[in-house]
Amino acid sequence: MDGEDATGGWGGVVETGEWAGWRISSSDPFEMHAGPFYMKREPDGGAVCAFRAEPKHMNGGEFMHGGCLMTFADYAIFAIAGSALDGGGSVTASMNCEFIDAARVGEMIESRGEVVRAGGSLVFIRGQVTTGGRTLLNYSAIIKKVRRKG
Repeated sequence: MDGEDATGGWGGVVETGEWAGWRISSSDPFEMHAGPFYMKREPDGGAVCAFRAEPKHMNGGEFMHGGCLMTFADYAIFAIAGSALDGGGSVTASMNCEFIDAARVGEMIESRGEVVRAGGSLVFIRGQVTTGGRTLLNYSAIIKKVRRKG
């Protein structure tokens, strides 16, 4: 996923239903297919990302598929990085994940994290994916800022 776009990055604000007040990303077709995933800024400026676990997110054992958790974490790192990306293009350069627990259909899945360091071309992030106070996934990632060609 790219960093935030000129609209503040994450598409429009949802106005009704469970996700009222959250932003939905509209710039990444795969994430829209895999999610949809949502984000909002917390009062301290940090990001929280979330989605509701659906049957399509589960594996054959009826637990959330690890690939879904990793896709969501990849989505979250760009929200967490926020202004450190300077509004430019960016790509995931590296991501490490540790699976801790499993999620089931109906659970609210959330991610929060922090920028560990932001340099000229690299942003280092760490975070967790949780549900109901349980940690599902720990992750650390590096985002590479890139210039768009063309």
